[in-house]
Amino acid sequence: MAVRAVRGAVQLERDEAGHMGEQVSALLTAVLERNGLTQDDLISIWFTATPDLRSDFPAAAARGLGIVDVPLICAQELDIEGALPRVVRLLAHIDTDRARSEVTHVYLGAAAALRKDIAQ
Repeated sequence: MAVRAVRGAVQLERDEAGHMGEQVSALLTAVLERNGLTQDDLISIWFTATPDLRSDFPAAAARGLGIVDVPLICAQELDIEGALPRVVRLLAHIDTDRARSEVTHVYLGAAAALRKDIAQ
């Protein structure tokens, strides 16, 4: 097995805790499913949120999915003028047999515009 990193992002429609939980859960579920992963394959997850998201911690969605023994951390994304608003990003470190080129990065909805080169 190798340690790999998988990226993902989702743009929220609004800054509400319930909506964030739904959207981040959908993102994390898609990352796991598209890469054939289980929770046991997760090493750690970094979440960032744009400064306009203040209703909840993105990591709370992971805990809501039952991911309770994986280190999680949240941070604020840089506040760059013109950046896409209301975006939660994740960087998950995983154990996998997949080659780096076989890792599927997941950008949901409008967040696909962030990385057109790797969005699936």
